[in-house]
Amino acid sequence: MNEKKTADAFRLGDLIVEVLSVVVKYRRFLSRFVMTVTVGAVIFGFALPKWYRASVSVFPAEKAELPTGVEGLGLLSKGFSAAKALTSLSGDPELDRYTVILKSATVLSSVIEKFDLVRVYEIKDYPAENTAKELLSNTEFNIEPEGNLVCVVYDKNPQRAANMANFFVSELNRVNSELMVQNARANREFIGKRYEKNMRDLTEAEDSLKAFQKKHGILALPEQTQASIKVIADLMGQIALKDVHSAILARTLSPDHPSVVESQVEVQELRKKLNDMNSGAIYRKGDPKIIIPFEKFPDLGTDYIRRYREVEIQYKILQFLTPVFEQAKVEEKRQTPSVLVLDKATPPQRKARPRVTVFALLGFVISTLIGLFVVFLLEANARLQSRHPAAFQVFRDALRRDWLGLRPRREREKADE
Repeated sequence: MNEKKTADAFRLGDLIVEVLSVVVKYRRFLSRFVMTVTVGAVIFGFALPKWYRASVSVFPAEKAELPTGVEGLGLLSKGFSAAKALTSLSGDPELDRYTVILKSATVLSSVIEKFDLVRVYEIKDYPAENTAKELLSNTEFNIEPEGNLVCVVYDKNPQRAANMANFFVSELNRVNSELMVQNARANREFIGKRYEKNMRDLTEAEDSLKAFQKKHGILALPEQTQASIKVIADLMGQIALKDVHSAILARTLSPDHPSVVESQVEVQELRKKLNDMNSGAIYRKGDPKIIIPFEKFPDLGTDYIRRYREVEIQYKILQFLTPVFEQAKVEEKRQTPSVLVLDKATPPQRKARPRVTVFALLGFVISTLIGLFVVFLLEANARLQSRHPAAFQVFRDALRRDWLGLRPRREREKADE
């Protein structure tokens, strides 16, 4: 095992020596070739048009929620904001929304028209589509970890690059504001219809309760019920006392005695009064109905509770809808910027591309690889010619005759003739 490892090491060392020997042998060619290609790449990089990079940094403006008087309404009203329309599992959905707006055809068309980019980019075929593609290739929209959005624009004119970057931000505010107003208008119209329906329902419920109260004389059902029970209980107590008094008189006096007759008459009148109260016949037309008839308690109580409950329900809905409706109207009229500019774009003083160092590095690496391939190919050819002249002659003849099978048939036949 050790002898095999030693042999492998010797073979690897021989290979390295062979490679170095070939490089040294063709060092003049390699150095000149690599130098020529690298210098050519540098000259080519300098000859290319200069592009300048302008960037503007923005972050979302804070949305001030309007105060509301109903608990939990603030959470509901946040759902009416257009900036909350989009959600995502990661990142800031608001910044993702702004990126989508910046890449939209609406914003791109505005930028193209504003700066006449069809002429600037010299687009001839399909100007609308190709200019938009060229503009997107020269722009970057990056969401930074710190929570800000950076809009980067590349252009051959530094001033135009800065103006385009700033214009992207202004268009973002304009388009997003329009979307927010459009969404707020739809919310306001929906809530407005529900608010108007609630007002109609509340008016109908109040009118129904009012008519019921006028018809049956009910102003406050619990208080009137308590008063009715007290009056009837007092009346029944008087009847019980009079019954006892009348019975005592009937035992001690003759049936025709005036006291006995008077006592019986009083009991009869009290019972008649109790019956009239139970039936509601005690009131004359126009008298205020304070005491509620007992026989009507179940029906009147149920009917009153239902009408009163409907009024309370509609009033609670009105309490909820009124601040929401007012907030929706304010949101529709609100004109606040979607993003605030942290760093405004200014004309750059140094070009961003092409980077000559990158061209130089690529030229050096590519020329080195090509040079090594060429010198090893030359070395292989030389060794084949010196060590195996017959095989080299066959190879050369085949190459001259048909280019190793790549030469057209007619030209090969002519060459043979």
